[in-house]
Amino acid sequence: MKLMVVGGAGYIGSHTVRQLLGAGHEVVVFDNLSSGHAQALPAGVPLVQADLLDPAAVKTALETHQPDAVVHFAALIEVGESMRAPARYYRNNVVGSLNLLQAIVETRKIPLVFSSTAAVYGTTDAVPIPEDAPLHPESVYGETKLMTERMIHAFHVAHGLPYVILRYFNVCGAAPDGTIGEDHPNKTHLIELACLTALGQREKMMIFGDDYPTPDGTCIRDYIHVLDLADAHVLAVEALAGGKQDAGTYNVGLGHGFSVLQVLDAVDEVTGRPLNREIAPRRPGDPPRLVADAHRIVEELGFAPRFTDLKEIVQTAWNWHRTHPHGFEE
Repeated sequence: MKLMVVGGAGYIGSHTVRQLLGAGHEVVVFDNLSSGHAQALPAGVPLVQADLLDPAAVKTALETHQPDAVVHFAALIEVGESMRAPARYYRNNVVGSLNLLQAIVETRKIPLVFSSTAAVYGTTDAVPIPEDAPLHPESVYGETKLMTERMIHAFHVAHGLPYVILRYFNVCGAAPDGTIGEDHPNKTHLIELACLTALGQREKMMIFGDDYPTPDGTCIRDYIHVLDLADAHVLAVEALAGGKQDAGTYNVGLGHGFSVLQVLDAVDEVTGRPLNREIAPRRPGDPPRLVADAHRIVEELGFAPRFTDLKEIVQTAWNWHRTHPHGFEE
């Protein structure tokens, strides 16, 4: 198949491009490079440097390359920033996605795989969280993802657009060979921050709350390796192309979690550089546990995560950060 990966030069997108190529598919990337990196793409992969906010560019790319399916990653993702600059997030994430959907149905009806998030659930007492849990996003970022999910479903009902929506939990890790990895302008992910602290780029790791009702008092999260997440996209694309799926929504996670202290201990062990830690008050809105109920994607698409050991996950991230301490600027 020929696939267009929108946002394919970003963290998750670039790993997915590699996995799609490895599965025998042809790939073209559409990316404005606002947070992605052309260096993350394998040699020979065509890059259309354009923006979803330019409807003509989107339609031209689809008409020129005639993909058999589209994988849509392109979005602004910072929760805190979304609360300070909501217009930017609604414009980029919602209007951009609307432009893509409209171009798809105007060009020809082709399947879509959409990158969503567990942030659509908001705070919930459900542990683990199933796909049919109530949807109450608590940030503009989460709201823009939920709005896009609803638009996709509306286009499915109105135009027969086949789709798969994947709701990610905590994405982490990097290509084991250390050639590509996480390089966001704003650093917010725990394993990335811990690795950068081990490199001396940060003074200490803040632990926001050690009095949660968990075994060690710190928050527990479901960490899914970026290559396992990329594999989920390959499965989704192939299920749509093979007619095995017409409209589906899936959580993507391990189905169990690791605590903040477990992650930091693993970073200490992998790097051999014990982190300076400081306990701080809880952050508002941080639930004690966020873990995916991922049985649906396992049963329906055959998803089988390969990276389930925390130390192995951390090792892949460390391979990237220690060889690229300043990201792709190296």
